[in-house]
Amino acid sequence: MQQQNKTFKDWLWPFWPVVPIYPYSQRRTLRQEIISNTIWTFEQLQGIFYVVVPIRMTVIKLAQGGLLVYAPVAPTDECIRLVNELVEQHGDIKYIILPTISAVEHKVFVGPFAYRFPKAQVYASPYHWSFPLNLPLSWLGFPPDRTYILPKDSSQVPFADEFDYRILGPIDLGPGRFAEVALFHKQSQTLLLTDTIVSVPTEPPAIIRLDPYPLLFHAKDSAFDLMPDNLETYRKGWQRICLFALYFRSSVLEVPPWGQVFRNALKAAEKSKKAYFGLFPFQWRDNWPQSFAALRRNGEPFVAPILQNLILNRAPQETLAWADQVAQWNFRQIIPCHFDVPIPATPKQFRQAFNFLEKDSASNNNFIVIKDQEFINDLEMKLEKAWLLPPAQPKI
Repeated sequence: MQQQNKTFKDWLWPFWPVVPIYPYSQRRTLRQEIISNTIWTFEQLQGIFYVVVPIRMTVIKLAQGGLLVYAPVAPTDECIRLVNELVEQHGDIKYIILPTISAVEHKVFVGPFAYRFPKAQVYASPYHWSFPLNLPLSWLGFPPDRTYILPKDSSQVPFADEFDYRILGPIDLGPGRFAEVALFHKQSQTLLLTDTIVSVPTEPPAIIRLDPYPLLFHAKDSAFDLMPDNLETYRKGWQRICLFALYFRSSVLEVPPWGQVFRNALKAAEKSKKAYFGLFPFQWRDNWPQSFAALRRNGEPFVAPILQNLILNRAPQETLAWADQVAQWNFRQIIPCHFDVPIPATPKQFRQAFNFLEKDSASNNNFIVIKDQEFINDLEMKLEKAWLLPPAQPKI
């Protein structure tokens, strides 16, 4: 029991009510070395209703000693212990980068993480905002004496010899704004991104397999199923989770009448609180694997449909100009904050991912992809009609 309590304490994230999403107060951390003795990623989980995906922090060794951190995750005892193992070998954390202004699931960790490393300077993306009140960063837990705003000119930061960056945005979204900092590590030819680019793996990430219940839950075809605990089940659950996470509601997903959902729950194979008392309001069509295959795009990097239809198409000219600038760097891999990592990619492949903003682009002329985006398209129309989202701008 003492060892179990110690484990739970290692995973404890006490500020989970600020962003009350799964896995709530217990966050496990998985460290992976991407480039030997140079780049490491730290992954945790986040999600809603067991639609869980990795959220990722990247740590890079500086040439003159010390470490740079991009997009911190929850500083649990386990996470800090894994970071301190690198600190002991390579020196203190010198710089912490917050590369986004709208994603609260990234922003919420920066202040608590920075206070665990009192020598680190914090650099935040400009154009910060918060909801419902637009508060200064110091009011959100950022250390006021060592928090700085990233200047537009990347040569003005103390890590400019080893890194370059370009800032996308701010893109006006009505009630809020969107921005992202693309950070380029010159020595390793690695591009770091937050949300703009993803790649979807066929197999579930290792961090999710540490506690595979979400995979088992979404692998079910009905409330009556008890899924075998094996890799085939994990793969099926993960691929359906990807369709949920990136489309909200894919064309291959149906929601049965709620009366039927409640009746099925009474006869469900599992009625625990963990299983939502047997409620399973999902019904997958037989052709759902085809939708996943179209979403995966053979592992090519792409812009998530949510960003395509609800964010970046509000500012196509600015987005393409930013993508053109980023594509001038000679990177060979991308480390995003979600889904697969690392993504082998050339600047040309990165730039092609934004072709959906151009007229006569064939990049999205895939019937399955277009069909799966119908829910997001309808959501876009409703938000525009309610004046909660500015209208999309014409393609370039």
